[in-house]
Amino acid sequence: MTDTIIQQAQPNTQTAARLPAETTAFTVIFAVSFCHMLNDVMQSLLAALYPMLKADYGLAFWQIGLLTMAFQVTASLLQPVVGFYTDKNPKPYSLSFGMASTFCGLLMLAFAHSYGFLLLGASLIGIGSAIFHPEASRVARMASGGRYGLAQSLFQVGGNFGTAIGPLLAAFIVVPRGQASVAWFCAAALTGMIILYQIGNWYQRYTAARKARPAAPAIALPRNKVVVALVVLALLVFTKNIYMASFTSYYTFYAIERFDVTIQQAQMMLFLFLGAVALGTVLGGPFGDRYGSKTVIWLSILGILPFTMALPYVGFEATLVLTFIIGVMIASAFPAIVVFAQELVPGRVGMVAGIFFGFAFGMGGIAAAVLGVVADARGIEFVYTICAFLPLLGLLTVFLPNMRELQRR
Repeated sequence: MTDTIIQQAQPNTQTAARLPAETTAFTVIFAVSFCHMLNDVMQSLLAALYPMLKADYGLAFWQIGLLTMAFQVTASLLQPVVGFYTDKNPKPYSLSFGMASTFCGLLMLAFAHSYGFLLLGASLIGIGSAIFHPEASRVARMASGGRYGLAQSLFQVGGNFGTAIGPLLAAFIVVPRGQASVAWFCAAALTGMIILYQIGNWYQRYTAARKARPAAPAIALPRNKVVVALVVLALLVFTKNIYMASFTSYYTFYAIERFDVTIQQAQMMLFLFLGAVALGTVLGGPFGDRYGSKTVIWLSILGILPFTMALPYVGFEATLVLTFIIGVMIASAFPAIVVFAQELVPGRVGMVAGIFFGFAFGMGGIAAAVLGVVADARGIEFVYTICAFLPLLGLLTVFLPNMRELQRR
């Protein structure tokens, strides 16, 4: 990524007058999506180190849990704070600073000689993630040219790829080569810093150009309706992430127990689901731009109910088909939910993104732990039997306002 390329996507007072679809800065969107992939690859390294750290440092399981908490608390809880602050005080180069925090965290993990430094390294990676997500989501929206769903989808799919390939890179690089090999991933962080610095230049010019033109009128809703809608969206994210956690954490165990497949075959089934999630993330945004975010939420949450209800009772081939359908449909919800929430609270793009990205991340971890307890008590197949009813909460979508109708008015 060069400064010349980024400058081609720079807005000015002339481009501000064009139609929204003509001003979509795809170069910027793809750049933040690529950095999203790098960010999620690097944050996945911590979990890959756990077996090695437990043996080398003689850690107890509660100390491993504390490492996870140090990362997740900073990564989840700081996101809304960062978003709230930067909504009022734009910081074009904060993205590069966030990646620098991740860079330092990786160095800490690679060369730590005490448990305290491991905690510090995990926290620095969490801080980097907390800065990155709300600000990068803001940049994607800035570069969207009005195609908010498409921009949010392209941004999020980078994170999907990073989450998918992170464990593979850790398995082939970190596990056989040891703790110090984590430092090799500092090259990825440095690459991200360079790209995000150029994005910061674009961000600064965009902000200056935006001040030169009148702001678009925002949709104003009564405060109580906004609060109800945000609560509904949060519950829908909660529903989605519990079901997603059942797949990302336990699907391989389910496949092995129910169909007596090998570990490799179970991993391929999980890869099928993750690939479907990536596809659904890409499709959900443009579909929302065309038909409205509320329509996407109806289809992607409540619409998967017949498939989730059937999944625990069908054979192997049908399970593969349903796994793909569920992955595509449920993943299409999140870009629509984020865009919907940002429209509900105009001027708070970063705070809203921080709340929902942080909430999604935190709920995924909590849900995985709770489902693990259920699986120990009642069996892994029972997990999918009870999770099948979660999409019923999609009925709450009826309480969301019709934003497309309000926009027409």
